[in-house]
Amino acid sequence: MDSRRIKALKHRARRLSIKEGIFASARGSFGDHYLSPFAIAINTSSSLVAMLSAISGLLGPVSQIFGSGLMGKESRKKIIAKAVFLESLIWIPMILIAILFQRGIITSTLPILMLSIFAIYVVLSNWGSPAWFSWMGDLVEENKRGRWFSKRNLIIGFTSITLALAASFFLDSFKSRNWTLYGFMILFFLAFLSRLESWRTIRKQYEPKMKINSQDYFSFWSFIKKAPKTNFGKFSIFRASLSLAGSISAPLLAVYLLRNLGFSYSTYMIVTLSGSALSLLVLEFWGDFADKYGNCLVMRLTSIPIALIPLLWILSPSPLYLVLIPSIIGGIAWAGFGLSAGNFIYDNVQQDKRGLAVSYYNMLNGIGTFLGAGVGAILIKTLNTVTITPIFIIFIIGTLARLIVMFTGIFKIKEVRPVKKLKGRRDFGRVIYREVKPTLLEEFHQIKSIRGRIFEK
Repeated sequence: MDSRRIKALKHRARRLSIKEGIFASARGSFGDHYLSPFAIAINTSSSLVAMLSAISGLLGPVSQIFGSGLMGKESRKKIIAKAVFLESLIWIPMILIAILFQRGIITSTLPILMLSIFAIYVVLSNWGSPAWFSWMGDLVEENKRGRWFSKRNLIIGFTSITLALAASFFLDSFKSRNWTLYGFMILFFLAFLSRLESWRTIRKQYEPKMKINSQDYFSFWSFIKKAPKTNFGKFSIFRASLSLAGSISAPLLAVYLLRNLGFSYSTYMIVTLSGSALSLLVLEFWGDFADKYGNCLVMRLTSIPIALIPLLWILSPSPLYLVLIPSIIGGIAWAGFGLSAGNFIYDNVQQDKRGLAVSYYNMLNGIGTFLGAGVGAILIKTLNTVTITPIFIIFIIGTLARLIVMFTGIFKIKEVRPVKKLKGRRDFGRVIYREVKPTLLEEFHQIKSIRGRIFEK
């Protein structure tokens, strides 16, 4: 196949990837975003709600290691398509749980049943992640990854926020009629249909051939032993430590907003998604900035705001404050950090080892999430204080843990690409002034034009 033909197929595959991402985000907006609220609605205890993140953190990476092992036996597209199809089916038993609770059947057992089904969902939704990560690395040119992924995240993020907010108002309208469980049933059915459409789109994408040699394999134990001595290993340890620190308080945010503060579903979603909405406006800036000045610099700039987020959540119960301060600051910071962390992996891992390396990276990350969420679950169950609400103490502990991780780990990792250097605060200020040009109107115009091209015949 000639190079022009391959280039055209890659271009079409990238466009289909964005289209697939839109349907995947719809699945998240109708399903994933509402798993914790659904667990609360069926009277799941706060400690078990926290365990949703613990399950995700432990089983997700284990599934990814299994999935990475399949890459030498099956094509990446086949692995992902199979995983996505099976994952879509999980929403059907979630609907059945809602029906059983609505009818008062085995209600005391349903929270454990929901957790069990969620565990299977986590396995299936992570099964194809290493293959997808490797596949995208072959479709996107190295010097354009920051810009392309920021563009993809912009479109997907806009879709996700729009649909999630619409779903929250829809759910509130059902709640006002005492039909909350019926609302969850409808949302989960839409999540099922959305993921099926993702599966159909994946099957149309072009996959570049990739040959995996047996000598490229290395064990998880070998990865652990070498981690403190390599740049990618140090980054993996730092990221896992941050997941541990972050998961102490993060899984309890839904409990805090819905139970402690008594927010409606729409207020809950507005508060939690407002930061994501604003982050869409800075995604392209973060992508361009990382391409020019390096992923390490972006992670360092965003690390302190990320560390302070748990403390900011508990300073005021006002929805306006929660939208303007912790949600927006967190959205902007995590947008830059997440984008740069993903691209940092591409920069530091060889193509033929990328799928296995990212599965081990996610395994460490997942262990951190499991341990952190476990600590949070134990604390929320055992803390019993009169002077201060227990969940406040957990959020303060989460902040301190994040600060310790940031100051001890972020400066150990190094940039491996040749990038421009910033000389002092004035130079940084000039870059910000010069490069943060897109306005809200321009960004939405961009989303509209790109989505139009994606869905054109």
